[in-house]
Amino acid sequence: MFASITHSEREPYLIVGLGNPGKEYAQSRHNIGFMVLDRLVERYGFAFTRYEQKAFVVKVVAEQGTLIFAKPQTFMNLSGQSVAPLVRFYKVPLEQLMIVYDDIDLPFGTLRMRPGGSSGGHKGMQSILDRLGRQDIPRLRVGIGRPSGSRAAANYVLNEFNAREKLDLPFVLDRAAQAVQDWINLGLVEAMNRHNVNLFASET
Repeated sequence: MFASITHSEREPYLIVGLGNPGKEYAQSRHNIGFMVLDRLVERYGFAFTRYEQKAFVVKVVAEQGTLIFAKPQTFMNLSGQSVAPLVRFYKVPLEQLMIVYDDIDLPFGTLRMRPGGSSGGHKGMQSILDRLGRQDIPRLRVGIGRPSGSRAAANYVLNEFNAREKLDLPFVLDRAAQAVQDWINLGLVEAMNRHNVNLFASET
């Protein structure tokens, strides 16, 4: 007779949101990964207080097994210095690792979940790929849009959302959080089918 697999015996999920530490960056476009992780953890009734492997970490025991949520505190460009040790310490299969981060090449409110690929120039994601030595890392890119005119992208991503975006941001964060939950509950393909959309595409 086969023994049933308990929650503690299942391989864990690791969900990582990317951003920069510090109050001055907390509401910046570049920190939307942190914002999504905060939303997710709130859904489970927790908050980020524990610190390990250069990240704030929350562990949740759910029906699907252990869910580990992490916000690296290394600054964006060094995210891999936190994520790779977390993967090794918790023995997370790479197909059960999800990285959530901003994408300047997607319009604000656009969600794109993918099973892998290049970093697309995102230095935080590139750091993770370099440290893990693989590109087949699931990720959820959350569109923040491009700056208008000749405004430098580096400054744009470190600024806060504009007034209109701030009104819509809670909806975007909720949909992104739901996309991650559906990935955990239903798998990558179904989550992609449900959430790979521009949330405001019908607006004029």
